[in-house]
Amino acid sequence: MNALPYDRAQLARKAQMIADAGRELAALGWTPATSSNFSMRLDPSHVAVTVSGRDKGKLGAEDIMVVDLDNQPVATTARPSAETALHTQIYRRFADVGAVLHTHSRAQSVASRLFAEAGAVRFEGWELQKAIAGHSTHESVLDLPVFPNTQDMSVLVGQIDAWLDAGKPLHGYLINGHGIYAWGVDMAEARRHLEAFEFLLNCELDLRRLSS
Repeated sequence: MNALPYDRAQLARKAQMIADAGRELAALGWTPATSSNFSMRLDPSHVAVTVSGRDKGKLGAEDIMVVDLDNQPVATTARPSAETALHTQIYRRFADVGAVLHTHSRAQSVASRLFAEAGAVRFEGWELQKAIAGHSTHESVLDLPVFPNTQDMSVLVGQIDAWLDAGKPLHGYLINGHGIYAWGVDMAEARRHLEAFEFLLNCELDLRRLSS
């Protein structure tokens, strides 16, 4: 039998971390109806990612598979989500990223529609902006872009590449009518970023409601 091209023990560790995150995020109501997907980098060539269509609040080892950075399954017949291409894009573009989280909370989904025409949610003056890596003061400006939704992942990948190629900072993004992508150097930072964006989006939505 040929040896696996990745470390089996490393996969087991990362799969457990993904499953733990899935249960916690599902308990918050951020992964309704089997939506959302999560991943972690295994090594420079491989990523552990959730299998398509699985209940994220009940993830086990069999619900995590391995793909390469071209989104191809490795040593498995399981099927990854089409959105896996958005995960691998982040790993290719940011060598230090170790985890990517995609969720569908109500606030994320509503904000994605509300700010779609503007093309981004601009956060200014919020103390919790400091929870995002690289932001050390509330006086900074933090943009969370909103990309148009499409079933063609190559189109979305192209839009995100264009944003990055233009030299614009990217710490996460929304997809219109969909949800959010956030990431970090490890699972803890990815969780922190996701929770910070969730809080900031709720603050912006509350401001809109109170000022109307």
